[in-house]
Order: sequence, then structure tokens, then C-alpha cells
Amino acid sequence: MTPRIRIRALGATLAASVLLSTTGFAKAQAFPRRPITMVIPYPAGGPSDHIGRQVQPLASQNLGQNIIVQNIGGASGTIGIARALSAPADGQTVILGSPMELIMAPLALQGVAYNSEDMKLVAYLVSTSTILAVRSNLGVNNVNQLIALARNSANRPLTYGSVGYGSLYHLIGEKFSQDARIPLTHVPYRGIAPLMTDLMGGQIDMAFLPMAGTIMQAVSAGRMIGLGVTAKTPHPLFNRYPALAAMPGLEALEFEVWAGILVHKDTPVAVSERLSRAFYTALQNTEVRNSLEATGNNVMSPRSLTELAAFYRQETERYRTIARSMNLQPRMAQ
Repeated sequence: MTPRIRIRALGATLAASVLLSTTGFAKAQAFPRRPITMVIPYPAGGPSDHIGRQVQPLASQNLGQNIIVQNIGGASGTIGIARALSAPADGQTVILGSPMELIMAPLALQGVAYNSEDMKLVAYLVSTSTILAVRSNLGVNNVNQLIALARNSANRPLTYGSVGYGSLYHLIGEKFSQDARIPLTHVPYRGIAPLMTDLMGGQIDMAFLPMAGTIMQAVSAGRMIGLGVTAKTPHPLFNRYPALAAMPGLEALEFEVWAGILVHKDTPVAVSERLSRAFYTALQNTEVRNSLEATGNNVMSPRSLTELAAFYRQETERYRTIARSMNLQPRMAQ
């Protein structure tokens, strides 16, 4: 190769590099080209919907385009996730998701057409704990009494409810059964409302439930008894309930139900960064923070995309490990 040809080749390489870098920048500058769709994979009015609608107005303002909320429920949230992933990977469709439908559903349900790796996290918004609640007439007032009762009831195991087979609350219940070394019988429900009705009515003995407003109101009213929470540090509003992970033998019983904004894994980095900034900026607004914290949520501080990717990988592996330990087998969605 002659010097002149080498110089031309080097120039072409440099030009290609500049073109690639400026293409990503140009995509970010052009984004968003139209209103963004935020898919919430549950019906309107639930905890996920509340979180999404709190951050939506300011995130829209930060992006210069309206964010349109679409509630697409069904099949434990998997219908909404699959619908969102079928859209182009350009950042124009985002998901407000949680471990329930992102990680657990593909492990527990047959026919789910995605894995958690098909998405990437661009904003970790909030987390909340779960509370171990028992029926008010069970005759126990703390976790040690519950464990003692369960061991003395081995011939007729105590029952615990969850919002469905393979749900996060099912997983936490099985982990509690394993670590406390007590027999428990799982009773799946199709949602929080019928589960709470049966727990307050005495048809089941206990459940791990999200620390949402209506649930904590029922606990405060004495319609069920709260024994402990799965948070490492209890929320200031509910710090009278002890952390289960602080008890001997239950150190691994630390679970948080988190919610975040996700996009298709192939979404350009520059677009992902723009979305991340928009949602994290919205989260710093005092009114938004106060509204989210008033319902028992812990509002997260901004994280880089690298930090978010590491967190998402760790969460995925953690839940998969627990699912394997309980021999979770995929079933048809109900």
C-alpha cells in the first residue's frame, strides 16, 4: 500500500468514526419526534398507574413531547410488556415495569414471548416494601409467635395467599417458608382485592402484601395484623413494623417491590440517556416526591445507565436463583 493510499484509508476510517458518533448524537437531538407511549401493564387505578401518572406530566415537559399513558393489563402484566416490545426500538415506547412482570412472569408462565434481558432499565423510580400480614383472629402478635404456631400446625399447614402462581408475593412466601423452616400452603388469587377480602374474612391465614395505601389502612384499622416488613430499613411512615431480615434465620428475607422505566434493549444509548434524564428530573420535583412518598414509596436518586444495568442484572439473577430453589415450573396464565 502506497503512502497516499494509506492516508486515504486512514481518512476514510476517521470519517466513518465521526459519522457513527454524530449519528447517535443526531438521533438524540431528533428524539422524540412525536408523543411517547408509556405502557403500564396493569389496569388504571393501581399502584403502578399512580406512579406512572405522577411522573408523566413533568417528564413530558422535559422531553418537549406529550407522554401518553396506555394501561394494557392481562396475563400478569405480560400482554402489556409484549405489546411494548413489539414497537420499534427507538425510545418512542417506554414501559413502567416491576419485577413481577419483567422477571418473574417469564419464569412462572408458559407462552411468555420475552425474557428480562429483552429490556433495559433507564430510570429506577421508586421502591416499596412488603408487609407480612395475618388474619386478625390468628392469635399471634409477632413473627416468633407465628413461626411457633406454624410448627405446631404441621398436620394442617397454615395458608398464605398471593396474587398468583409465580408472583413476587408467592416467591417471598416460599422463601419465608424455607428460611423459617415451617410448612405453609400457597393459595393463589387473581388480584389483591379478593386476596384481602379472604384474609380479612379469615379464609386464609397470612400474606405478604405491598405496603400500599389501602392495605396499610386495613392494617391500621385492625382488620389484619402486620408483623414485619421485608425492607432493610422500614419506611418512616411504617417504622413500627420490624425488619424481618434483622431476625435470626431470616437474613435473606429482604425484598423490595420497585418500579422503573424500561425500553427495548436495542434502543440507542443517546436516546436512553435522554429518557433517563427526563424521568429523573421529574422525580426531583417536590410535589412529585411528596405524592409518591405519601403512599409508602421510597423515591430513588439518579443512577447512570451503567449502574442501572448492573442493578437490573443482579435483580434478575437473584429472582431466578430463588425460583430454582423452589422448583418453580411454568404454568398457563390464568
